[in-house]
Amino acid sequence: MVPQEKREAFRAILSGRDVVRPGSVYDPISVRIAEDVGFELGLLGGSAASLTILGDPDLLLITLSELAEQVRRICRAGKIPVLVDADHGYGNALNVRRTVQELEDAGAAGLTIEDTLLPQAYGEAKPQVISIEEGVGKMKAALDGRSDLSLVIVGRTGAASITNIDDTVARARAYEATGVDALFFTGLKTRAELQAIAAATKLPIIMGSADGELADMAFLASQRVKVANQGHQPIAAATQAVYETQKALRDGVAPKDLKGLPSAELTNRVMRGADVKIRNDEFLGLKK
Repeated sequence: MVPQEKREAFRAILSGRDVVRPGSVYDPISVRIAEDVGFELGLLGGSAASLTILGDPDLLLITLSELAEQVRRICRAGKIPVLVDADHGYGNALNVRRTVQELEDAGAAGLTIEDTLLPQAYGEAKPQVISIEEGVGKMKAALDGRSDLSLVIVGRTGAASITNIDDTVARARAYEATGVDALFFTGLKTRAELQAIAAATKLPIIMGSADGELADMAFLASQRVKVANQGHQPIAAATQAVYETQKALRDGVAPKDLKGLPSAELTNRVMRGADVKIRNDEFLGLKK
């Protein structure tokens, strides 16, 4: 599936009636597994990208080029569309424009640009947001940066947990007016907050988390929510599995006695071994 087809598939999700839970992906293997088990959409979160690429917490220490290369690897390996957390666009509005160009070229189906002040300001322990005016400039630059109009640009704000819901609504309306394709919210806690946003806007809504009283999928659908993230457990589970395997080996457990290893069939499927065999036969004359 070519990038434009993946982007159209993502747009179909945003225009559909149902709420989709995306599969959290972070590398080629994870996106193939998400695809194989039935996820319609992959989501590369900033925290998962940082942990995968640098082994660091989500402090915006990765660079645009590092993120773009990981997106390229993921999108090359999988067939499902991938929504990428592009953080604040790696700088000001002009940097945002460049970010969109790079991630579009890497194969992303969509990307989010947020209005959090990043990196964290000196002497400020709590997160901050940039002004609405600067946020609008970033959204406009993001739209100007794409060459494939099927690429989904998502305006994102975490103001609900930083300022207040009135500011969140104002930001949502301002970003919607720029022409972005969808709105992404983090920090929402109550139905009333989501209802206020849905009443004030018209675009599809993406939720950074949806638990507590916001876990009701029917309610989310009634408020135009199209995508609801449920966290990044796959990379957490992978970290635990690698730790346990390494420790067991270091403690003297024989490789044949290790627990939790994948079957040869699963490994071959994830590596797309059948496809590789066909290519070997066709291009290298290795038929047996």
